[in-house]
Amino acid sequence: MKRVSLSWGMASKALIKPMPLDRVRLAGAADGLAAAAVISLPWSTSATSILVPLWAVVAAATLDGASLRRMGATAAAALPVTLVVLAIAGTMWSQAPWPEAFSGIAPFLKLLVIPLLFLQFSQSSRSEAMLYAFLASAGALLAASWLIFLFPQIPWKTDIPGVPVKDYIIQSIEFTLCGFALLDRAIAGWGKSRAASLILSALALLFLGNIIFVVLGRTSIVIIIVLFGLLGLRHFERRALTAFVAVGVVIAAGAWAASPYLRSRITHVAEELDASRANLNETSAGVRVGVWKMSLKVIGDAPLFGHGTGSIATMFARTAAADPGLPAGATNPHNQVLATAIQLGLLGVVVLLAMWVAQLRVFLLPGTTAWIGLSVVAQNIVGSLFNSHLFDFSHGWLYVFGVGIAGGAMLGKQVGDTDRPS
Repeated sequence: MKRVSLSWGMASKALIKPMPLDRVRLAGAADGLAAAAVISLPWSTSATSILVPLWAVVAAATLDGASLRRMGATAAAALPVTLVVLAIAGTMWSQAPWPEAFSGIAPFLKLLVIPLLFLQFSQSSRSEAMLYAFLASAGALLAASWLIFLFPQIPWKTDIPGVPVKDYIIQSIEFTLCGFALLDRAIAGWGKSRAASLILSALALLFLGNIIFVVLGRTSIVIIIVLFGLLGLRHFERRALTAFVAVGVVIAAGAWAASPYLRSRITHVAEELDASRANLNETSAGVRVGVWKMSLKVIGDAPLFGHGTGSIATMFARTAAADPGLPAGATNPHNQVLATAIQLGLLGVVVLLAMWVAQLRVFLLPGTTAWIGLSVVAQNIVGSLFNSHLFDFSHGWLYVFGVGIAGGAMLGKQVGDTDRPS
């Protein structure tokens, strides 16, 4: 961990230079637009779609070519760009029609924003404010969710009770990340102010309780288990960790006993898989198993370089037509690794996994910002076992901004640490 800290700090020290006055002003505008984009994430895809390009133009105007080239030497920034370049190259051997091949580049492009965020927030003092802005926005969504769930007479147009906007999957993931960010602060601050820690813990339980009692994305349960384990490992030695795990088990048992909704959602997975034996298209779990099988069959036909960018729908249609037992009409493998492998083969998967590892390494340090970055990467890896989250709009931008802002803050912190006399 110390080696990671030093190498990241040495690389980052060379990246940051004082900015001229006009760039300082632009940097302030870029911070404001980034905050607006972060606040919009839980609420509106349209607003995010407008704010992100505006922010990118202003943020890019604050940079210089030398800084970008030096940033390219860091794996956490270079690998996302490499994956985008590979996706562009993948159009050359795509099995899909040209319009689909070129449109297939679009889900990758958001990864280009990560290096830009690294550079911006390594030089900005507002990275923590961005994280608080997201927490406040998600907190407003949490309040709306509880209100329309507890008082269904409130005139709010929604397809699912307790989901004011977007969908329950992204809402559950946002609330999971906020809950664990608050728990981290509560544990870290216990020795300073137990009252503040108890308040933060209560707020965290409101976020996590919404998932348990109001609306549950089943992937979030797996993410919660993983983040709970990581949180314990970060804060506790063996004996305290045992107690922490025991408390978690008691809370989980209480939630299971108190929430018929939770029990129904979890046990229904087994029922769906059992029903899928008769027809893969009858249940969501069955469809996932079906598309995973179909994905492996498609990948086996072009394992090294894949079938090219944008080829998923075309290859699924061909494979399903040849085997009536596979789900017809599928366009999503519901797994990030499989979605990458179908298009870019083993080469693309290696770059994807290397990107995740490189970005995880950035956050293997103490502190709340490091924990937020680590939890964002961890939830994306776990969630991507069941969905193509990097290619989804809200999930993908949540990852990009979470990693970019927290990573930029860590970069700036390393510069400060390496500048201090030992």
